[in-house]
Amino acid sequence: MTVHRIVPDLAGTSLEEAKRFYTRVLGMEVVMDHGWIVTLAEPGRPEVQLSLMTDDATASVVPVASIQVDDVDAAYRAATAAGAEIVHELTDEPWGVRRFFVRDPNGNVVNILSH
Repeated sequence: MTVHRIVPDLAGTSLEEAKRFYTRVLGMEVVMDHGWIVTLAEPGRPEVQLSLMTDDATASVVPVASIQVDDVDAAYRAATAAGAEIVHELTDEPWGVRRFFVRDPNGNVVNILSH
């Protein structure tokens, strides 16, 4: 399994204010907006990303980071074999990702996904 990218997920109550902040202060641009999650990227460098979330459409918690891997099923098997707490079961989401949430040993909830 290979990790392709890691994106911090910041929880907040106002996506509009946060979008204005990151676009004005850092010059980032909106590359995805689902209403409950907005992803911004550095112009010309799409791999430099940040996601802003008010909640999650299908999970009960906002993760601290999203980690895109090439084989989410292998990651899920590894997490369960390690006895990790699965917070959101492996799911094919309607917006085109397959993902699960897992809690790390420090209590951080991480979204592990494949497109």
